[in-house]
Amino acid sequence: MKSINEAQMKGKKVLVRVDYNVPLNENLEVTDATRIIRTIDTVKKITNEGGIAILMSHLGRPKGEANDKFSLKHIVSKVSETLGTEVTFLGDVLDAETEKRVNALQPGAVALLENLRFHKEEEAGDEGFAKSIARLGDLYVNDAFGTAHRAHASTTTVARFFPGKCYAGYLLYEEASNLDLVLNNAAHPFTAIIGGSKISTKLNIIKFLLEKVDNLIIAGGMSYTFLHAMGVKIGNSLLEEDMVPVAKEIIKKAHLKGVDIFFPIDNICADQYDNNAKQYITTHNDIPEGWEGMDIGPRTIKKFAAIIKDAKTILWNGPVGVYEFPNFERGTQSVALCVAVATMSGAFSLIGGGDSIAAINNYKLANHVSYISTGGGAMLEYLEGKELPGIKALNDDK
Repeated sequence: MKSINEAQMKGKKVLVRVDYNVPLNENLEVTDATRIIRTIDTVKKITNEGGIAILMSHLGRPKGEANDKFSLKHIVSKVSETLGTEVTFLGDVLDAETEKRVNALQPGAVALLENLRFHKEEEAGDEGFAKSIARLGDLYVNDAFGTAHRAHASTTTVARFFPGKCYAGYLLYEEASNLDLVLNNAAHPFTAIIGGSKISTKLNIIKFLLEKVDNLIIAGGMSYTFLHAMGVKIGNSLLEEDMVPVAKEIIKKAHLKGVDIFFPIDNICADQYDNNAKQYITTHNDIPEGWEGMDIGPRTIKKFAAIIKDAKTILWNGPVGVYEFPNFERGTQSVALCVAVATMSGAFSLIGGGDSIAAINNYKLANHVSYISTGGGAMLEYLEGKELPGIKALNDDK
């Protein structure tokens, strides 16, 4: 995969696929510009070297039809503010006027096309639509890791029309490089912390990681299905009954692979799913009827801390408790602190998943971990060992 550093930008119109699928409030104002911020370096690379950056993205799910609610015109001012330069709104990619506007742009300019998903051909990966996109540029740069797992026209098909002229933007390149480092070049001991509510959503990741890690910590809501499979009483805790055989198989496979797998050994329980619920801390891990596990207990915190402390590579995806309730956030907070301390002691740490990222940011520890992946579904599929279409398209352009 060629980095944008290898591209010659001067005088070139550069089509840049970004992921500006940002959250908007009821007034259609951007409430979180993180995804825009992450593209600054790529855009500056193009404009500072005399190229023209033509940005293209999707927003929401307009289902193949024009819809003002999902128009990218609403984010132009925020993109301009974030990038520190005036951004021209070009309009729809298929309009004849759009091509005229593109040809009128001067070196160093930045422009934004209308929501590509206003056309059903985008998500279909249509070759004719991709060719229409390609007519607007001289080079193609993909900086949208968050959509790299989708074989859409602007993320995959369009690359066919830029032979030898396809590049990875800084964000996509860094995401892929850091994930690849964790999965294929990790220093050992390699510890993965997998949390969240359901095994079913993390099953493929867990199976793939069993081939890679030395230690696997499983916590959060999904841990109760594992504990139930081991004969531990879990009271009213979250249980995926159909996943019990799968949980048993994962435990068996971990032992056969020589992977040390860890679960909570005590739990903070509540008599209802509420921040102000009555609390009960188990002593022998069994949870009484009428109570549900909400967070890992103090003995588990101590045990997990010792494992994380000795790690040289750490992957964390998913909270270990109902951290959004202040009374049940201690476990997730402790894991965040332990990961940060291990990183400061020389470990490489990669954080992924919305809740884990929110926790790291909430505890002001973002600057104390090695890398935060914002790829969402793309990151999950990468961690499952899948080849992402958006990355494959760049790899094929050698």
